[in-house]
Amino acid sequence: MTKLQKATLSFLALLACSLFGLVFWLYQGKWQQPLGPALQISTATPFHLPPTWTPNPLTPTTFSPTSKPVTLVEVLPTPTITLNNLTGFCGAPPVMNILVVGTDARSDSYLYGLADVVRLVRVDFVNPKVTILEFPRDLWVEIPDIEDNLKGQDHERLNQAYLYGNPGFGYTDDPTEGPGLLARTLALNFGATIDHYAAVNMRTFVKMVDAVGGIDVTLPTAVDGRTTGDANKRLLFYAGTHHLNGTQALTLARIRIEGVFERAENQNRVLCALRDQLTSPSVITKVPNLIKSFQDAVQTDLSPQQLGQLACLGTQIKPEKILFARFPPEHFKTKRQYDPVFKGNVFIWDVDFDILRDYVAQFNQGAWPQPSDSPSIEEEEEIAFCP
Repeated sequence: MTKLQKATLSFLALLACSLFGLVFWLYQGKWQQPLGPALQISTATPFHLPPTWTPNPLTPTTFSPTSKPVTLVEVLPTPTITLNNLTGFCGAPPVMNILVVGTDARSDSYLYGLADVVRLVRVDFVNPKVTILEFPRDLWVEIPDIEDNLKGQDHERLNQAYLYGNPGFGYTDDPTEGPGLLARTLALNFGATIDHYAAVNMRTFVKMVDAVGGIDVTLPTAVDGRTTGDANKRLLFYAGTHHLNGTQALTLARIRIEGVFERAENQNRVLCALRDQLTSPSVITKVPNLIKSFQDAVQTDLSPQQLGQLACLGTQIKPEKILFARFPPEHFKTKRQYDPVFKGNVFIWDVDFDILRDYVAQFNQGAWPQPSDSPSIEEEEEIAFCP
């Protein structure tokens, strides 16, 4: 591809995202108004904040670990950046931290549903880079606000935090419901810094992929999700490039027969493919369908303006600057934990939370993950990027 062709494609993609933002603004009527209640995380304590309290998006979430974190890598202090002296690309703040949730709810509503996918996304608008950290959903964590409803039990698996916060259970008064309770759970247990949230159920994800004409996913090896109970060929994806519709993309993202870490890799491939399609010039003709699939179908406190800023950055960022990180698998061991709710032993990951807190602290500062010209085997296992 020539430089002129690349420049033309970049211009068209930027124009497409600008028009997307403009149409979304006209559709919403208010450019800067959040599409849902704002997160209210000042501490990791149970929710009892006044309804008029609003967070400073540049103030890190605080947490109180029970013991001193393990230092894995020396992290230099990050200079304080304020909106008054620095603005990132696309008119955005320097950094935006977003909790992204994929829920297993199959209906159009968000009354119920577990957090099937939990990702922290750190968007750097100054030195354009996106880092995405996966949290395994089977971590046994302390969840705020649930103790009174569960007769003194304050621990459950991480994916339950989202379920208990939504209206179906309503174990919290947090106006941000499931995403808010999950965000405060991550802050309490791991010190995660979170400014915004976006939760998508399965039906909405399918509609979004279909609205942009499907996605192209390349698999280095075959993914076979067939079992003795379900041997349907829809669960088999051969190695190579596939053009997937929404249902097929969801199926690939949910297969975990080879393990949760392998499933996370496939989910990352799907996310990369969706990002490529959303920032392609061809999406401009599909804006109306995309808006229709998104409107009133996602739990989020992002505003149309912020969505436009994210789309704008997507047209400019280099693929190698989109990094996917996971905690090193060697720290995780399988364990059975007695759960009074289910009245039996459930599967959880046995892992030292101090180690995870240290990784999260580095992630918050933008110090991890970092691309490497000659990555070690360990780095290759922990970090991947969009091809």
